[in-house]
Amino acid sequence: MGGLLKFVVILLGVGWLLGQLIRYFLRTKLAKFAQQVSEMERQQRREQQEASRPKEGVNVDYIPKTHQEKRKKDIEGGEYVDYEEVKE
Repeated sequence: MGGLLKFVVILLGVGWLLGQLIRYFLRTKLAKFAQQVSEMERQQRREQQEASRPKEGVNVDYIPKTHQEKRKKDIEGGEYVDYEEVKE
């Protein structure tokens, strides 16, 4: 009877100790995972802010239609200059 009681007490002690160790490791792994997730969210937020921030330099939001048509004509045909050939 004494051997059975000793076995049960040891079994309960080992079970309790394993439970504590498992709880400790799960808690540390979960905390590490939560930290990685929050760091990824911070990085995504920073990237979104950088993408929405205007670039340095001149930013043209609107080009008038008349200016666009004038530029188109300049590019397509160029400028024609009349000239006379002079023979010497």
